[in-house]
Amino acid sequence: MGELFTQTWSNLMAHKLRSFLTMFGIIWGVISIVLLSALSTGFQQGNMYVLKELGKNIIIIRNGRTSAQAGGERAGKLIRLDINDVYALKEKAKLLEHVTPELMRGGVSAKSAFNASSTQMSGVWPIYQNIRTIEVDRGRLINEQDNLEARRVVVIGFEMYKQLFADRDAIGQQIQLNGIPYTVIGRVRKKEQDSNYTGADNNRLFMPYEAMRKDFPMTGDNVTSDHVSAIIAAPYERIADELNRIVEREGKINFEKIGPVESEVLSITAARHGFDPRDREALSMWNTALETVFFNKMISSMREFFIAVSIITLALGGIGVMNIMLISVKERTREIGVRKALGATSRNVQWQFFSEGLFLTLLSGTIGLGAGVGLCKLVNLLPLPARFSGMIITWQTAAFAVGVLALIGIVAATYPARRAADLPPIEALRYEM
Repeated sequence: MGELFTQTWSNLMAHKLRSFLTMFGIIWGVISIVLLSALSTGFQQGNMYVLKELGKNIIIIRNGRTSAQAGGERAGKLIRLDINDVYALKEKAKLLEHVTPELMRGGVSAKSAFNASSTQMSGVWPIYQNIRTIEVDRGRLINEQDNLEARRVVVIGFEMYKQLFADRDAIGQQIQLNGIPYTVIGRVRKKEQDSNYTGADNNRLFMPYEAMRKDFPMTGDNVTSDHVSAIIAAPYERIADELNRIVEREGKINFEKIGPVESEVLSITAARHGFDPRDREALSMWNTALETVFFNKMISSMREFFIAVSIITLALGGIGVMNIMLISVKERTREIGVRKALGATSRNVQWQFFSEGLFLTLLSGTIGLGAGVGLCKLVNLLPLPARFSGMIITWQTAAFAVGVLALIGIVAATYPARRAADLPPIEALRYEM
């Protein structure tokens, strides 16, 4: 093997420029696989992070109007959700893991000892913070005891915190909400949120549901303190996974068909409000799992396209290696004849040329892989834009690049090696360039 390696290296060094130009196609092909795969992974993870800022696979349920007659009621009946709907979903729903009410109020006057602002706020159960990824970088979140005792405590969004307190430590301090004192217990970390249903979390206040129900009840015609602005629910993870499988299998989602989660919500609430459970207009529902599914499908298609382009580039490099090796066989025909006349077998000759082609391919691939990883690390040192988590190289990407490279190397080296091994010794000795 040592002698084989020495001969292979000597033959490659004898034609440095040709070897380099041949290697370049393979190098660029491997770099393409690494860069494009890392780019798509970084883009996917960055966007998934932003999507989860609203909440991972949540369903937002709000009031609606019926579009079909039911139980003697005409179409167009307003369906108002209340706290008993929340309890009904929590008790009866088989597909929902978590459920929470949300009371919303806008245009609230918020005053600290340093500044004042008009803000929006929500009264929620503690589980809401988990569902909606409300996380603090100072202080703490709302807990069950806060809600049970209707404590006047508040968690402030990042930007609203800056508006009211600038860079001061406000944990434990009081703010006036429409003249009612509330104690600040936490600040929401800055969220890279680009979708919402009632305003960015950075600019909102969050308080216990029972406290807001007592101090800031909903107002309006035929509205009681039991009514809620929205119900926020989180289906079990398996439901979102099943949605992904449906899209993978069918390639689309039928929007005319009510999904299993929406169907269950309509069925439970219809029994309480007397509307047709098949009436999808009776409640307004936004299932964010659909966004995740569509985004994953888009990223998957983009990654497949990138990989196809990379493989084509790598295959062209492999064809270049094959052509160069065929030229090498032709140039060294007399050498092959001499070696066979001195006792070299066809197997010896075949291994010689096969090793040269494979070595050339693997050396090029190693250089390309190293260059690709290096370029990714350099890009990650730069300031990264929103929705992009950097050039992320996974072990699957590396394994795929090595596997494709080995396959192309074997294919590119086998045919020229076979041609060289099949040359008759007498004809090879007679060959003249």
